[in-house]
Amino acid sequence: MTANPTNTTPPGASPGRKTRVTAVQRRTLTVLSAAQISGGIGVAVGLTFSSVTVRELSGSTALSGLAGTATVLGAALLALPTAKSSGRSGRRAGLTLAYGCALLGCLVSLLAVALGSWPLLLAGLVLFGAASAGNLASRYAATDLSPPGHSARHLSLVVWATTVGSVAGPNLAEPAERFSTGLGMPSGSGPFAVALVSFAIALGIIVVALRPDPLLLARSASSDTSPDSDVPAPGPAPSEKGAGTFRTAWRVLRGTPVAARALVAIAVSHTAMVSIMSMTPVHLDHGGSTYTVIGIVISLHIAGMYVLSPVVGWLADRVGRTTVLVAGMGLLLAAAVLAGGAGTHDVTQVAVGLLLLGLGWSFGLISGSAMLSEAVPLEHRTPVQGLSDLLMNVCGAAGTVIAGLIVGGLSYGVLGAAVAVMVTVTGAWLALTRA
Repeated sequence: MTANPTNTTPPGASPGRKTRVTAVQRRTLTVLSAAQISGGIGVAVGLTFSSVTVRELSGSTALSGLAGTATVLGAALLALPTAKSSGRSGRRAGLTLAYGCALLGCLVSLLAVALGSWPLLLAGLVLFGAASAGNLASRYAATDLSPPGHSARHLSLVVWATTVGSVAGPNLAEPAERFSTGLGMPSGSGPFAVALVSFAIALGIIVVALRPDPLLLARSASSDTSPDSDVPAPGPAPSEKGAGTFRTAWRVLRGTPVAARALVAIAVSHTAMVSIMSMTPVHLDHGGSTYTVIGIVISLHIAGMYVLSPVVGWLADRVGRTTVLVAGMGLLLAAAVLAGGAGTHDVTQVAVGLLLLGLGWSFGLISGSAMLSEAVPLEHRTPVQGLSDLLMNVCGAAGTVIAGLIVGGLSYGVLGAAVAVMVTVTGAWLALTRA
């Protein structure tokens, strides 16, 4: 899971500093990957079964969809506070905030299940969504000490670690449910108990092992201070040193067209992915597909999102960020055409489309995130990264709502056509403005 990064120190730095920064980056990638695996288990099991629990508590299938909306809303709301905390005190502080809020969300959710209160459960799921904000922020933490030309590869290793959690999480829910009911806990507690333990482990890994802090060390290295210090170099006050607000991020984006293009590419990739993915189970269900078949299709989609992440990172570093972004839009276009053009019984065609959909998302997220990080000065990086994650989640939430309206009022095929137009326009824009 570790990489062999070269140094990220300023020209003229001592060999001792270069060796230490290389060793710290290797350790950082290992720590972030371990936390990502544990946190990914909690996110996967919560997202998979929270809607079922909301339906059982409320007695309404319509209200069950609010579970996903609540977690996405939580991820969006916690994106900027996580970035702000990271900018002020380092990545360890930001990730601790995110996983700590997620841990609190699990406790609230368990209380809601015990009380039989679906509104309280939705409130808990908003806090639960902070884990997704933490997992997203981890990918940026992987680039703090990356040397030029290696950030996409390092970032992709942390993204790849999510695969383990995404696959293992849902499979732990049933045994956890049997165990929790055996202890006298109410039905529906199992998934949240698994998430509670997973987030606690992720939090412990970050607090104990993410030392020295990669962002603080990167600032120290850029200012050519002592490599033995785990504090930022003397300079601007914390409020000016990455803990900025919307205003700071927008100002930087207006002056950095490359970063703005990367942000748009990330948002479009995510919106295209969640729009089609969220409505695919409904489309297949209309054709009489079983839950097992639908589960296999979604599993192939998740595999496309994460399994080839290291390959995508290598491509982004070797052939260029914009080239990979344009290729990602091409994959999303092919996915929209295949999935949107498939009938309710064309399971194989839908499965191939969903696999390409996940791969196109991976191209957009990894290359776009690396491009965004490299384009923004270190002192302004965290607020811009936080804004990117905020917009990414807001667009994702909006995408699911609009997709539901399109499929409900028109058809799944019209949704595919709308996504195809969106990614085609974005891909053409990226290609034309790459100079």
